[in-house]
Amino acid sequence: MTSVNSAAHILDKQLKNRIRRYGPMTIAEYMNAAAEFYYSQGDVFGVGGDFTTAPEISQAFGEMIGLWSAVTWQAMGMPKPCQLVECGPGRGTLMSDALRAARQVPGFLESVEIYLIERSNALKTIQGETLKGHKTVWHSSISDCPDGPIILIANEFLDALPVRQFEKTKDGWRERQVNIDKTEQFCFTLRTTLSEDFNAPINANIGDIFEVSPAVTEFIGMVAARIVRHGGAALFIDYGHKASALGDTVQAVKGHKFHHILDSVGTADITAHIDFEAVIRAARSVGANIFGPIEQGIWLKRLGISVRGALLAKDQAPSVATELESGIRRLIEPNAMGALFKVVAIVHPGLPSPEGFSQSGSYE
Repeated sequence: MTSVNSAAHILDKQLKNRIRRYGPMTIAEYMNAAAEFYYSQGDVFGVGGDFTTAPEISQAFGEMIGLWSAVTWQAMGMPKPCQLVECGPGRGTLMSDALRAARQVPGFLESVEIYLIERSNALKTIQGETLKGHKTVWHSSISDCPDGPIILIANEFLDALPVRQFEKTKDGWRERQVNIDKTEQFCFTLRTTLSEDFNAPINANIGDIFEVSPAVTEFIGMVAARIVRHGGAALFIDYGHKASALGDTVQAVKGHKFHHILDSVGTADITAHIDFEAVIRAARSVGANIFGPIEQGIWLKRLGISVRGALLAKDQAPSVATELESGIRRLIEPNAMGALFKVVAIVHPGLPSPEGFSQSGSYE
């Protein structure tokens, strides 16, 4: 048994002992425990890991975000200093590509202070190697960053925040929980008491599941309030649905294959689809403007990723050019990542429409 599997076995025992002592856990509590262990193990990204994110597919993805950040900084009046913050930076690939591209904008790199929001010590080490040469500060929470103008980037960050699940029964909504069965395996059960009121669809049938994420709502509210107070913008890219909807979207991925979320706790990446309608409500509730959600493919094409891809492929060997073009297509085509992934921007009320978004600031 590998050291990771051995440690995961200990986590399995700890969670089961907790359930025996205190009763069933919410889905959110289970996801929290699993994620904290999972990301502490080190590099889980790319071909050799469990899943691949956009920055690992094409350098053009991070470059587009870097240029977006620099143009946004200009629209903010070119403040110095300005915090450039990334939440969930992975290997540091996105930030590295972003900084390389943004170097073209005079004064930007000299004005920004780079902060990475990361809890995993193993990933901090990897990020430090990737961003060698850049002065970088790590924090565990956005609240640890100093006050001031901010540009925040979060790619596939919100989807890892925990959700609570509620199931419609003949008596009303009951919360879904994680328990242990007679064979000492994790299983799903329902809370015996009815759940509190929440914004569930009125057209739900018995057996339907509705998800809410207090963690996402709280985080968006905190970021948006910070932007309203100090100026700036935040860019969120994630997969999910434009409007609140029914359905069980919690999933686990291990070795690039789907994995049952209750099997081998802590050894797979557990995520849930983002309810962008809830994100919009949270941002607007504190007075921020929000643009999108817009499909990732449309947004990237508006920023010029196709042109950048052609430049990268120019004068390359045919095999290299084909691989580069394939990466761009994967990011923008609707049947790949282009439609499932959405982009939203939260901005200070005094700023114009951010690059890549329409004037309306609503669903696109």
